[in-house]
Amino acid sequence: MDSKYNTSDSAEGTYDILQNAAGDILVMIRQRRGGPENPRFVYDGGETALLYRSRESSVFLGGINEEARSPLKAADEILVAEIDGDEVAREYIVPVRIVRDLKVVLS
Repeated sequence: MDSKYNTSDSAEGTYDILQNAAGDILVMIRQRRGGPENPRFVYDGGETALLYRSRESSVFLGGINEEARSPLKAADEILVAEIDGDEVAREYIVPVRIVRDLKVVLS
């Protein structure tokens, strides 16, 4: 990946957002229990996003760097990699759903 936009400790732990020269976005999170089922990345263009992995599992991403916001908002999909130590435990493509206000979705 060519650009590293974010390294953050959010409520759910450390995550990274990276973008390659082709504009593809990778979000790296620590491995979660169970695989993704119909995942969605919900984003409103601000400093927070929500990765729905399944009915039982979602990941709150807080403190998104300003430089990452525009590329995330323009993306149709992202690649999510779940990391276990130094290894990629699983990776999957997730569609991006842009909403007007994430706070409304969360309430």
